[in-house]
Amino acid sequence: MTTYKEIFGKYVKNYSSDPSSDAEGQIWYNSTSGTFKSQVSIGAAWAAGGNLTTARGGIANAGTQTAALGFGGYVPPGVTVSNLTEEYNGSTWSPGGNINTARQSLGGCGLQTAGLGFGGYSVPAGAPSSIATEEYDGSTWAIGGTLGTGRAPISGCGTQTAGLGFGGFAGLLPAPQRISNLTEEYNGSAWTAGGTLGTARYGAGAAGTQTAGLGFGGYSGPYGGGAPTTATEEYDGSAWTAGGNLNTSRQRPGGAGTQTAALGFGGITPSSPTGATELYNGTSWTTSPSSMATARHSFVGCGTQTAALAGGGSPVSAATEEFSDPTLAIKTITTS
Repeated sequence: MTTYKEIFGKYVKNYSSDPSSDAEGQIWYNSTSGTFKSQVSIGAAWAAGGNLTTARGGIANAGTQTAALGFGGYVPPGVTVSNLTEEYNGSTWSPGGNINTARQSLGGCGLQTAGLGFGGYSVPAGAPSSIATEEYDGSTWAIGGTLGTGRAPISGCGTQTAGLGFGGFAGLLPAPQRISNLTEEYNGSAWTAGGTLGTARYGAGAAGTQTAGLGFGGYSGPYGGGAPTTATEEYDGSAWTAGGNLNTSRQRPGGAGTQTAALGFGGITPSSPTGATELYNGTSWTTSPSSMATARHSFVGCGTQTAALAGGGSPVSAATEEFSDPTLAIKTITTS
């Protein structure tokens, strides 16, 4: 008779209490409860993380699920721009060094210890957008090279020394013709012009790198009218080409992952904020059965397709959620 060891490559283990972690599919015997158990995948899921210290909307981000950076944004009452930075360690947020220019709706990319922030509004929306760029070293922000064209809300992906900023709204409101298709590339000291977007937009989701970037959703209609778009575009380091459309049109969503394995989540649909989550495989988007518990937009959104983070956002929130795919759970083995 074939044994479990021969099939799975491991013996059935004996524990007095369930282990904190084990390989998916591993079976063990719990001698206290007198039951056989296994750790199995229950699919993708969002779970609550630690709240931001200061609730903010219009906040930018960098990093990963377990080493994230959230900076800038706005705080009530009204739309008071913020210079606050917070760092996430996978369970709690703690204060980091303040950015030099307080602003909201700015772009962000890079890592917690090598972050990049650029553009945004340094006063409430309606004023000229900022050209300022700042670089974070894990404790303090230093001034970097200025954008060629200040924009907000501008989308960003890549690293501190190879960043990508695209789209946004350039100039004063209202001015529909100023919705931008511009792309700029950062080399660690200066921005240079890149290929223009096929669809001018602001508030697009972003993922990937400077030479393999992804932009999706956003607002391409006249400011104050129209609706969010489903359009997705892929960047190869010089030009944008059309990708597969989102299933749910949205602006200001979170983005995580790579050009061929991306996650898009949250944002504003034509009617209201959403928590809907979609996965991109380099060709098409599929809708995840798991949605964020707190529907929102303009939040910290970073990580990978299988381990993403959402923090803060609008309506102004301090809530943080973590996405895991797959999520593992301990199940008791029965005969039924």
